[in-house]
Amino acid sequence: MNDTTLPTPSIQRPDGTQADEHAVLLRHLAAAQLRCSETMRRQAAEIAQLRAQAMQMRAAIIARDSALAWACEDRAALEAAIPDLAPRVTLARKVRDLSRRLQELMRDTLRPTISTPAPAARPQAAAGAATPDISALEASIVAADLVICQTGCLSHGAYWRVQDHCKRTGKTCVMVEQPADFRVVRIHRDMRTAVDGMAPTLD
Repeated sequence: MNDTTLPTPSIQRPDGTQADEHAVLLRHLAAAQLRCSETMRRQAAEIAQLRAQAMQMRAAIIARDSALAWACEDRAALEAAIPDLAPRVTLARKVRDLSRRLQELMRDTLRPTISTPAPAARPQAAAGAATPDISALEASIVAADLVICQTGCLSHGAYWRVQDHCKRTGKTCVMVEQPADFRVVRIHRDMRTAVDGMAPTLD
């Protein structure tokens, strides 16, 4: 018996098919490389932009801190040059509050009231009510002005006064023109305090 080995048949693809697959793979590889290169380029540009922004922010922070330090130094020098600066700031705030309150009182006083008096007595009532209101308003304005002067000058070393003129009103200082008015205001205040202390308490 002869041992004969039959050859195994080989299956070979045509050369054209392998070349096509290789070309397709090369095209995919080139496209992937192009996408990677574009992504790296965009990331590099973004990193450069972020670095520039960070540098600008650091420069802005340095400038802000420097300006703040200079402002603190200027404020310290100003406070050292003017020892009573803080009381003057508080005084200016109080004067603004008093002026605003005075304007509110003036508006409330000058606001017309709606009333229906008798027809015959209407002219006399209107004439009689107008004069006390105007007089009371003028007295309130003068008293408030004196209170502001007392707060600003008598209690804080003539803060508003420059020689004989008032920086607040631009006129001659009231203490120069009418020094007795301050005594009147003080007497009225002392009398009111005394009356309040003498008033009986109701159980």
